[in-house]
Amino acid sequence: MDTATVAHFEASRHRLASIAYRLLGSAADAEDTVQDAFLRWQAADREYVEVPEAWLTKIVTNLALDRLRSAKARHERAVGTWMPEPLLDGDAMLGPADTVEQRESVTLAVLTLMERLSPTERAVYVLHEAFAYRHAEIAEILDITVSASQQHLHRARGRITVARNATRLDRAAARHIVEAFVDAATSGRTDRLIALLTDDATGISDGFGGLAVKLIRYATPQRLASVVRAGFTPTQAKRRLAGGSPSIHAVVVNGCPAVLVTLDDRVLGVAILELRDDKIASLRSIAAPHRLGRLTDEWRRREHDAPLVESW
Repeated sequence: MDTATVAHFEASRHRLASIAYRLLGSAADAEDTVQDAFLRWQAADREYVEVPEAWLTKIVTNLALDRLRSAKARHERAVGTWMPEPLLDGDAMLGPADTVEQRESVTLAVLTLMERLSPTERAVYVLHEAFAYRHAEIAEILDITVSASQQHLHRARGRITVARNATRLDRAAARHIVEAFVDAATSGRTDRLIALLTDDATGISDGFGGLAVKLIRYATPQRLASVVRAGFTPTQAKRRLAGGSPSIHAVVVNGCPAVLVTLDDRVLGVAILELRDDKIASLRSIAAPHRLGRLTDEWRRREHDAPLVESW
């Protein structure tokens, strides 16, 4: 393959990866999908490819849908252990973030809600809401009619209802929110944590070290606050399991403020705080190494703000 052909693909790589990530909720699967698309691009008779960008979008979208429809994926997502893979703010795979819809479509809340959609509904929602494709273009990509595309979008919007946040969260704002949360969590007082939560706040976790067999869910603010308070209480046993005394940082993950726990250059876990009306409506705690691979790589490549807690 000549240099120009490779360069053409590479110019689209980030956009293609962003589409695949939104469809699959997994950075690792998105990378594999884009690599499969590159092999298709390499083997294609490009003389008959009139619009390379459209051709590549169609290939990546349909490869991602094939993954979603596979028996393995259906089983993994049905057994109660699947969770979207978090990405650090600034990761190119997050893609465009200029509009409310674009920012919303990459939050873990929406990536989770998209599990309610059929693969085709998911593709229509992502292409239209996050990448501004017209229904005629989506119909061509998915081999459906324009009216079918419109119907799929209508159903998808009905199943994905979240509190919209019109502002882009910067690092300073995230640090302020996370600092208040960590202060309350380490105070030993459950009431301080409950004051930061909405009346219907919930939580979900894959357990300490990501070792839970199934995801653990906390259905009330009181239960969530109690678990967070206990989790932030340092003990020698926890430090032994962690391999030392971790640091606690404030970051932005998938557009939300997040608590990042690190030891040296390793990310041990992340807790994403999803906001509504300036309070925490949901907390997602992720510690399984296989869910933190790309986030850890991004963390290691960057300079960091001073930790909120130097040695926990």
